[in-house]
Amino acid sequence: MASTKVSCIWRSPGCTREYRTGVSLHSHTRHSKEKLQFIPAFTEKWPILQRALDTQYRKSVVPVDFSRAYWTSPLTPKLAFDVEKGQIENGLDLAGLVSLTDHDSIQAPSLLRLATETAEVPLSMEWSVPYCGSMFHLGIHNLPVAQVPDLAAALDEYTQNPSVPRVTELLAALHGFPDVLIVFNHPHWDLSGVGSQRHALCLDRFLQQNNPFMHAFEINGMRKWQENKQIIPLAQRWERPIVSGGDRHTCEPSATVNLSNAQSFAEFVHEIREEQHSHILFMGQYADPMCVRVAHAVLDVIRYYPEYPEGSRRWDDRVFHPDRTGEGFQPLSAFWKAPPAFVERIFSVFRLAENATVQWAAKRVYANEVDLHMLADGPSEAIS
Repeated sequence: MASTKVSCIWRSPGCTREYRTGVSLHSHTRHSKEKLQFIPAFTEKWPILQRALDTQYRKSVVPVDFSRAYWTSPLTPKLAFDVEKGQIENGLDLAGLVSLTDHDSIQAPSLLRLATETAEVPLSMEWSVPYCGSMFHLGIHNLPVAQVPDLAAALDEYTQNPSVPRVTELLAALHGFPDVLIVFNHPHWDLSGVGSQRHALCLDRFLQQNNPFMHAFEINGMRKWQENKQIIPLAQRWERPIVSGGDRHTCEPSATVNLSNAQSFAEFVHEIREEQHSHILFMGQYADPMCVRVAHAVLDVIRYYPEYPEGSRRWDDRVFHPDRTGEGFQPLSAFWKAPPAFVERIFSVFRLAENATVQWAAKRVYANEVDLHMLADGPSEAIS
């Protein structure tokens, strides 16, 4: 029978004592391409910004296309790995296991495995699964090395050309590898914007068809508790454990990790798949209001990192747009000598979030946003 416990580090700092390992699942590197489609929707609410963007559109020799443009994390695979492992080893005094899951890409763990110190990193990815008009993200962890090229190609082919029978075939094949872990990431997030009711219908149909191949559902470190707590009845209904998922895209380490006694990632997979036991730990950053954390993430995206490798230092080196041919992509820095002045003025507003007084005020105003009262004050609370 599946069982999941949850602890909060700020309430139960000693809850890690009976464990030897912390596991970081679901975090991103510069190899994830994050869409910029949210910008037009955001500026529609702010006429001044909309007019400024319209002026910039008219000046541009390349038609602006937010539907294809994307941004990338400032963190290289090694930097992302170090952020996650450092929090576990230095903050929790546990051994760290890290599974990086970029969108539809295994490039980050593949590169890390070339170095001796990170040679055991699992080959993992976050698979985009279009399904009946909606979209799901599945964490596919610890792919078998020998089969990775064929499996990655098959998963990508499905993403480009989805088919209801085909997704079941692929999940059954992945499930057939005993050391692979399949996690349903943030299942209640309506990624395609089809509406909550239709998304819920698609989710139910997907699970009726494919739940035998799901190993766990995710509580996500970048989603509000109001959404995360809906995972509890979902996991109970489908008799699966719940695991952590940081979903870290910038420099803040994951706000949720798993506690384990596994000495390898394969052993951790066995704990979840076979024993169906999971212990999730909320880290201190999850207690901050989401608006504060999002502001910090934006600051990480626009910050200058002189010590980082070339191509990761400036924000306009990390944001990509279709080139003049429309077939390739170039960083924004290739389109101008310096960013437009109005962009820097907008950024200056976000930089106010670095002020200690502003942070204090925001945490006071949005204090009720963080509602974890259902969790016990003791070491842990069983939630499924």
